[in-house]
Amino acid sequence: MHERAGTPATESDLIDVEALVRAYYEQTPDASVPEQRVAFGTSGHRGSSFSTSFNEHHILAITQAIVEYRTAQGITGPLFIGSDTHALSAPAQTTALDVLVGNGVRVLVDEFDDYVPTPALSHAILSWNNDPERRAEGEADGIVITPSHNPPQDGGFKYNPPHGGPADSDATSWIAARANELIAGGLRDVKQAEPSAVETYDFRTAYVADLANIIDFDAIRSAGVKIGADPLGGASVNYWAAIRDTYGLDLTVVNERVDPAWAFMTLDWDGKIRMDPSSPSAMASVLSHEGYDILTGNDADADRHGIVTPDGGLMNPNHYLAVAIEYLFAHRPEWRADAAIGKTLVSSSMIDRVAAALDRRLWEVPVGFKWFVPGLIDGSVGFGGEESAGASFLRFDGTAWTTDKDGILLCLLASEIRAVTGKSPSALYGELVERFGDPAYERKDAAATPAQKAALGKLTGDAISATELAGQPITAKLSHAPGNDAAIGGVKVETADAWFAARPSGTENVYKIYAESFKGAEHLAQVQEEAKRVVDAALGGE
Repeated sequence: MHERAGTPATESDLIDVEALVRAYYEQTPDASVPEQRVAFGTSGHRGSSFSTSFNEHHILAITQAIVEYRTAQGITGPLFIGSDTHALSAPAQTTALDVLVGNGVRVLVDEFDDYVPTPALSHAILSWNNDPERRAEGEADGIVITPSHNPPQDGGFKYNPPHGGPADSDATSWIAARANELIAGGLRDVKQAEPSAVETYDFRTAYVADLANIIDFDAIRSAGVKIGADPLGGASVNYWAAIRDTYGLDLTVVNERVDPAWAFMTLDWDGKIRMDPSSPSAMASVLSHEGYDILTGNDADADRHGIVTPDGGLMNPNHYLAVAIEYLFAHRPEWRADAAIGKTLVSSSMIDRVAAALDRRLWEVPVGFKWFVPGLIDGSVGFGGEESAGASFLRFDGTAWTTDKDGILLCLLASEIRAVTGKSPSALYGELVERFGDPAYERKDAAATPAQKAALGKLTGDAISATELAGQPITAKLSHAPGNDAAIGGVKVETADAWFAARPSGTENVYKIYAESFKGAEHLAQVQEEAKRVVDAALGGE
């Protein structure tokens, strides 16, 4: 923990926005340098113009590659495009529009030149493709320009195909490879044209008006729930006011500032400015507000949520997911009787116990929200959530809402839970603890060479020779997720009361150890210690 974590940012912490944008246009990436190549992670390509990893050349190449990909896939409808409040997002959108128009793609931008949250863009894609008349004009897809909760100097670029969610690895691998070819070729095959006029779409009104089909606003309004919403300087800033006005809620936008340097933020755990609504350090200024029944935060593209209650403070994301699941499956009678509960395999096992009590199928998948997309579309998964504070769920009628994470939605759900149950989500989690136990959960990093990371990503459960973990027999050694048999890019080891999962980092020479124990903090520490030994032994380290 950095000594200044949770304290206000000072002038020395802030980026030079003008220099950052200047570097976007002036720096030229070298495709032979790994750190300067296009690389899609679980949430698109990310980088910074200062490190020549997110520059105009990258966006020209990625956009051209997306155009070629959608052509090869027969996608002929409009492409929705939107961006968040990061300083590099607006230049990147301008660059992308030049390429899209140059290739004759029909593009829809925000009608009011507003920021576009990730869930609003996903909602727009699904709304178009679910309308038979519009779909007859061709399937729609989209581009979201955001590095999510990353620091102010970063930029991000993500492609969402017609299913509305994050593109799968087949698509992103092809797009990245083609983009790097284009950069290496001096961008000769990139087509550009200055957009004289593009079509517009009212993302905000369409999204806000449709919320009545997924959130019980009558209950929230009748109960007089007092809500405070902090967009953390992100793309949801104008959406919260629209929600308040549309549904007559007692809702205050506690911070309306938009600043690409994020000078109003408190520093995260490592001393960096990071708009993570699940981090107590990043949310320190939000936690200072009093007098609200529910206080919420979102990250820069509003795909993550932070829930603050008067009796519990900032909720651990795992705790809130468990509460949301129990509430939703008891209050959404029109959902399919066999609709499953979706979780990533590094999310808390409290969810497993809630699912068992609800007699609902648990659908456990690898890290990445893309895995929930098919189930959300056909209604076979009622809720999909990640431990990193990202989730979405179905409408009242059991049809898809978004197929990307929706932080606004999960924040509103907290107010519905408070209104309908008369209890805060924190109090409801306390009741879950009384029924199922109190799990201790933590993620730590362990050093690993690039070769060890590569080996870990291909490791199988059979490579683990241990039979016990922290005094308990090992019941499962997984290298594929139980829900869909997809490779998890690491391993997960389980016992009756504990588990750990190890995955290589995509950006640092470390591997991540997620661990949880229902036997307390001391047992968790033992699990973590033995997990490192187990993994290192499997990798040949000791």
